[in-house]
Amino acid sequence: MSDIQTGDRYDLAVVGAGPAGMSAAITARARGLNVVLLDEQEAVGGQIYRNITRANPRALDVLGPDYASGARIADAFHISGTVHLTGASVWQVGRDGTINYLRGGKVSSLHATQVVLASGAMERPFPIPGWTLPGVLGAGAAQILLKSADLAPSEPVILAGCGPLLYLLGWQYLRAGVPIKAVIDTTDTTDYVRAAGHLIEALAAWPMLKKGLKLMSALKKGKVPFYRGATNLAVQGTDAATGLRFTVGGKDMHVDSKVILLHQGVVPNTQFTWSLRAKHSWNDVQLCWTPDVDAWGRLEGLPNIYVAGDGLGIGGALAAAVQGQLAGLEVAAVAGKIDAGARDSAAAPLRAELAKQLRIRPFLDVLYRPKDANRVPADAVTVCRCEEVTAGDIRGYVALGCSGPNQTKSFGRCGMGPCQGRLCGLTVTEVIAQARGVSPSEVGYYRIRPPIKPVTLGELANEA
Repeated sequence: MSDIQTGDRYDLAVVGAGPAGMSAAITARARGLNVVLLDEQEAVGGQIYRNITRANPRALDVLGPDYASGARIADAFHISGTVHLTGASVWQVGRDGTINYLRGGKVSSLHATQVVLASGAMERPFPIPGWTLPGVLGAGAAQILLKSADLAPSEPVILAGCGPLLYLLGWQYLRAGVPIKAVIDTTDTTDYVRAAGHLIEALAAWPMLKKGLKLMSALKKGKVPFYRGATNLAVQGTDAATGLRFTVGGKDMHVDSKVILLHQGVVPNTQFTWSLRAKHSWNDVQLCWTPDVDAWGRLEGLPNIYVAGDGLGIGGALAAAVQGQLAGLEVAAVAGKIDAGARDSAAAPLRAELAKQLRIRPFLDVLYRPKDANRVPADAVTVCRCEEVTAGDIRGYVALGCSGPNQTKSFGRCGMGPCQGRLCGLTVTEVIAQARGVSPSEVGYYRIRPPIKPVTLGELANEA
């Protein structure tokens, strides 16, 4: 859209074009609201359905039916009448509904009576020795390359860590003909024993379990070497990755590879909600921060701003779509487009569907809980990549009186690089908590300030 002017007003602004954002926009538009959706990408889909509207038949086949199913919601979004601002990098969301964004090198703003934040999730940091070497990527980042540009490594890859995405990418790589040197799984026997306590509930979500077993079976049929219960992971190499060292069953192992893809789950992207000074709580099950919200996703103390999707806690694409619909219904009710009875009537089946989609989470959260050693690294391991701050540096700050992430900025610029702590924040919190012998909730998080995304003074000076 090119006819957007600075200061334009909308009933609803949605930030993020994944399943939650698209669903919120579709639902609100269906009730007659004037809606704008802003997203950094040139097409809808978010990370889960990235490039879904442009994917060719081969890509749809490689990425699988769950990915292909995203076309339905994308099609519904495109006929919804929502104003879609593509290539819009939102760098500030105000408590009054003002949205500041960068698009085409120009800074602009708009205002919305209500806002739905659907900024999704990001990969959890995996700080092990050598994780900053060239050749080491997140498995999620590698999957995005496959979705958005049909790019995959030509070198045989190592997939290391835990979680459904790791096995999904392995399955997709097999279908794409990408050679896999090994899957090195940190999940061990004790994880399966602990997860068994949630098995009955998980069996109620049998289709999801069946999908997971299908992925594992495909890797086995593909004769991919599979190492379970791996510990002591360390990327080898001096100027670039050359392999991965690890221990299995008390035996030290090593696998050569120039491409190592690490993954131990995803966590909510909470940069916007922190910048709004919203209240957050430490989730000791998913080991991350989540914003405090009501049953519709409304932020506590901020009646005009909602969160939907994985930004509320990790639940997956189908749960995110339902959460987007719930937020859209409440937005429509607040705007006076529907009454409370119509809202609740429409929400009832959605809440049942949401409970169904989240039924498997307790099982997955326990089974794939990242190991302490892979979240709270040894002293020599880099934590803040931007400013090259190690875990030992941070523990040294604590010994000198540093009590939280914000103080690490003063002690050693930790979290002050281009990503503004987005990548290292969770690790910094947990390293300090361990060093102080307190819970992460007592340590807290960075005080996030806009701009959330980089914007230059020149761009600000030329605001459209």
